[in-house]
Amino acid sequence: MLKSRITLAVFMLFSYLNLQAESFRTVVEGVLEVSPGSSDNPIPIGINSSVIINLGAETRFLRGIEIEISAPQSWLPYRGSLGMYIYNNINPQTAEGIADIDGKRIAFEPLPSRLRIIYQIPIRQQHGLRTTTSATVPTGVIQPSSFPIIFKLMQVSKGLPDDFENLSFNFTVRPILSDEGAVRLIPRYPAQLRNRPFTVLIDDSVVQNISEQILLREGEHHLVILSEDYRNESRRFVVERAKVVDLTIELQDPTPIIIFEAPQNTQIYLDNNQIPRNRESITVDPGQHEVKFQVGDYTITRNLNIQRGKTYRVSMAVDLAIQEEE
Repeated sequence: MLKSRITLAVFMLFSYLNLQAESFRTVVEGVLEVSPGSSDNPIPIGINSSVIINLGAETRFLRGIEIEISAPQSWLPYRGSLGMYIYNNINPQTAEGIADIDGKRIAFEPLPSRLRIIYQIPIRQQHGLRTTTSATVPTGVIQPSSFPIIFKLMQVSKGLPDDFENLSFNFTVRPILSDEGAVRLIPRYPAQLRNRPFTVLIDDSVVQNISEQILLREGEHHLVILSEDYRNESRRFVVERAKVVDLTIELQDPTPIIIFEAPQNTQIYLDNNQIPRNRESITVDPGQHEVKFQVGDYTITRNLNIQRGKTYRVSMAVDLAIQEEE
């Protein structure tokens, strides 16, 4: 019973200490911001130096951040002599040069004896990041609200030569992007039919709110517009990784249209009413209609079943047949 109480007391003390902020003095080499479009901007970092890392305003397309440390050749003999520390809840949140920092330690490990060291820090659930032979995931998910964080290098061994303190590493931080983008729908209404209801489907799923950006996997997607007041539409579009696509929806009057194509000397009649040649397309009511083309004494008549929301192209083709006989 006494042993159990001691174990419980030690565990509670360890948990309590983990929740407390640590205070340390460090040389802040710079403050870096990570966003989907940010590019590599390496800065030198030395022993007992640190870098403050912040996130940009757009975090939807981020799975995490990647920290890369490029070490000099002279680092290799000092395996286990240097540790990396990561803190969040830091104060002050911005500083450069020698600074006294308070923060909660969320990760620590000895720096591996490699010339290229990579840490990947997830910032959302279901991030898919795993420790591999080339990259280490040193901590759990750090929510975007926990940023900024501070990354620090600190000596953990004693009795090292003076040259060790002069080692300089290149520090780079970059975004780890998800395989997603977004689409922003921009409806445009015909002047005579504004703000009538319509339904948008993307990949067969109904879009509940077209005024909000829709997060989608990168690649090709299928858009369908269904309405009683506008023409139905179906088309494909492509979403790029970490980008927002503006997709304009041109809502159209569903009144059927007939487009006529014929030689200039052709007289065209619709339901026995002549169509002026300067009007080669007209709107009609749905239902049965008769179209007649007349060139001199030659007449062609066809019946059409016109449906709402459709466009019909009626063409008169003139052909010349040549036959060779013995």
